Amino acid sequence: MEGVTGVIVLAGMIGAGKSTYTEFISNQLNSTAFYESVDDNRILEKYYSDPERWAFSLQIYFLNTRFRSIKQALTHRHNVLDRSIYEDALFTQINYEDGNMSSAEMDLYLDLLENMMEELDDMPKKAPDLLIYLRGSLDIHLQRIESRGRSFEQIDGNPGLLDYYKKLHSRYDDWFNAYDKSDTLVIDIDQTDLDREEDRQWVMEQITQKLKAANCTEVRS
Repeated sequence: MEGVTGVIVLAGMIGAGKSTYTEFISNQLNSTAFYESVDDNRILEKYYSDPERWAFSLQIYFLNTRFRSIKQALTHRHNVLDRSIYEDALFTQINYEDGNMSSAEMDLYLDLLENMMEELDDMPKKAPDLLIYLRGSLDIHLQRIESRGRSFEQIDGNPGLLDYYKKLHSRYDDWFNAYDKSDTLVIDIDQTDLDREEDRQWVMEQITQKLKAANCTEVRS
């Protein structure tokens, strides 16, 4: 039977539902899912408690793991990633602006990122086929952050965290508008609920149309 294939990356702020969408889409397309593990990250919780001490280490950790994932994805050619290297620099830039990283650390990060992106140019597939931006209001992101219950992400007891979330949220549209590596799809997470059958169908129809337009089709039995 004819089906669509391709490399899909999810993008969006903390709490957008990227892992949930990744699982759903990969199941629908019978493709491989790449998840960014929180449990294996020994730096993340430390960063939330002391961002100035741990920001650079965290960004290098993420850069390394996201580079590994995108290399694997661009080799396999049929998968979904719940976070990609393409939005990594946004988080790093905000950490730099907030004083959590020095100019020397920022320069080192950018040099390493540029080197990695050059390496991707030599991959069998040079970029994803589709980037899906899960876009929502700040309120819905905050609700989802609260409901998933990771203690270190909660605003209570960390007065500076809300300012960080607000700043990150305010910058995502600009990041998305500057993204030029692949075709894109925007999903309004305020209006779209994967618990509703009609919304699940709509999401897959949009993805299928995008992949077919990019000639990402194959015959699978």
